[in-house]
Amino acid sequence: AKRWMFYEYFIRRAAGLGNAPTKADPDRFAQRAAFCDVLVVGAGPAGLTAAQAAAEAGERVMLVEQDRILAPSLVRDPQQPDAAWVGNTATRIRDLGCRILLRTTAAGYWDDNLIVLTERLAEPGEQPENGLAQRMWHVRAKRVVLATGALERPLAFAHNDRPGVMLSQAVRTYVRRFGVVPGRRAVIATNNDDAYLTAASLRDAGAEVAAVLDTRPAPAGADRGFTVYNDAVPQSTTGARHCLKSVSATVAGKPMHFAADLLAMSGGFTPVVHLHMQAGGAALDWDAASQAFLPGTARQNVESVGAAASAEPIGPTPAPDNPGKAFIDFQNDVTLGDVDLAWAEGYRSVEHLKRYTTLGMATDQGKMSNMAALGRLAERQGVAIPEAGLTTFRPPYTPITMGLLAGRTTRDAGAHLRRLALHDQHMEHQPIWQPLGYWKRPRAYPQQGETLAVAALREARGVRNAVGMTDVSTLAKFEISGPDAVALLERICATTVGKLAVGRGRYTFMLREDGLVFDDGTVWRLAEDRFLLTSSTGGADRMATHLSYVRQVLFPALRVSVVNVQEHHAGIAVAGPKAKAVLEALIGQAPPRHMSAMTATIAGVPVLVLAASYSGERAFEIYAEASHAAPVWLACEAGVTVAGGCLYGMEAMEFLRIEKGHLVVGGEVDGR
Repeated sequence: AKRWMFYEYFIRRAAGLGNAPTKADPDRFAQRAAFCDVLVVGAGPAGLTAAQAAAEAGERVMLVEQDRILAPSLVRDPQQPDAAWVGNTATRIRDLGCRILLRTTAAGYWDDNLIVLTERLAEPGEQPENGLAQRMWHVRAKRVVLATGALERPLAFAHNDRPGVMLSQAVRTYVRRFGVVPGRRAVIATNNDDAYLTAASLRDAGAEVAAVLDTRPAPAGADRGFTVYNDAVPQSTTGARHCLKSVSATVAGKPMHFAADLLAMSGGFTPVVHLHMQAGGAALDWDAASQAFLPGTARQNVESVGAAASAEPIGPTPAPDNPGKAFIDFQNDVTLGDVDLAWAEGYRSVEHLKRYTTLGMATDQGKMSNMAALGRLAERQGVAIPEAGLTTFRPPYTPITMGLLAGRTTRDAGAHLRRLALHDQHMEHQPIWQPLGYWKRPRAYPQQGETLAVAALREARGVRNAVGMTDVSTLAKFEISGPDAVALLERICATTVGKLAVGRGRYTFMLREDGLVFDDGTVWRLAEDRFLLTSSTGGADRMATHLSYVRQVLFPALRVSVVNVQEHHAGIAVAGPKAKAVLEALIGQAPPRHMSAMTATIAGVPVLVLAASYSGERAFEIYAEASHAAPVWLACEAGVTVAGGCLYGMEAMEFLRIEKGHLVVGGEVDGR
């Protein structure tokens, strides 16, 4: 334990995780809603064809593509429809009114065909033209077409994480799209036909293809001019610090070694079914030929097309001799050996395996690793992969910037802050402000360079020794009236309300359905059928929702009205040994006794006076209409000053209530 401070730096650095930013995000974000008849996700050949068919049928179409170009697979695979076809199709559907969004990812699929899109308006390092870095779309579509394609799987063998070991299609993309050849001498390891296109691309670019290692006994493509080894299983790689040196494999059971600085591997393809499952796909269909899950039926109006609905058949995928360094989750460093260890430790469920090994819990959420892990688990269980189970695909499909979730409200200027009715009166004393829910309340009123702690202690002593006043306008306040007001309150409050006399009040708890404290406050009987219920500032919104739910849903037959008067009344609390004398001078009569209420006039303004204490001292809460509260505040302030008192803020209030043992919901009582 003593050496942890020394080791911690190296352990955390080895984890390979980024650092949390310490500065404000300089980017700006926006949110937008849209409606369409057909939303097509993915602008490959299948997506473009689906969008064109829908547009020509007179439907309003949106087409989204996560890449910066349409049909990026056609650049990688020129044997498919050419760029002219893509351009003509895009022009045609645009002319028909189709909205095309590039650099846009479908992040999640919710009920009623609600799809959330994240549009990148500028890449990292770019200066956005309109000042917005990203935009979030909430799209409601009558029908959704998922042309999301399929993801290539890696092969599992020892040291498959070395530099120079790449996915086959990634190599082909570098060569065909970006004009970059990742190596001079390449080995191709595959169990399917697609990797032969990579071999051809490398050869056309001038690289040497030393060998094609195909796990199938009689692969197609053996006549394409490459040295092909059938029944070949990659076993390991060797290399220096930053490059690959050689590839080891077994061919028909015999070991062989190939010098190479590039290994392009392809273990088959996994259709992207994430959005289909989020759409309520009841089950996925298993395709044994491709060893992949395919979209089944869904409860929403959605269909999958293209590679998302079918996968290319593959050959066998034999396990390597050394599973300990055969990585299947490259981001969380999970190996086949880790899956074996989890099995040996007794973890049989795929969900337990996931959490024990952290498999699929990185930012890619198992897109590359899931099938290899399921295959290994099924092998240990002695069952087929579908019987081994499948983890749940949840949104978002890819990580979302936190600022994008907030949209335009990422800065204080966009926050929904409410000003106190007495804000200007507070500003005259230059308080330290504290956010509380949607409000900002004075935390303390420092004088002559006082720190927060010194000011709060001075204010607390002023209340204990003389008198103080504070703003309590933000307390939640509800006026409840009607013949069944008592019945409603006794369903809300954990106390007897019907026995309260007019002009009296009591402290009360509001409980959740499980009996734990929901909020606390006071209830006052102002007339036979009219009550005032107060509760905490932080719980004001949830209390309003709770009251509406109980009245409208649980007991709709009750004859009762509930009005939220939180912002209608400004509140001032006067507390301390001299509070009674100050209030008596203000209202010209004896103030109410503890937990009693009365109406009076202060500075010509009608007020409601409640005798209740949160500080442990004699205290009164004075409520006036918000628009007429300033004269009341000034009169109270003058009376408190004459009595040798002061203003006090929330920090002093905390000192006072803790000293007297008063609880606060959210602090000492948190619903647990």
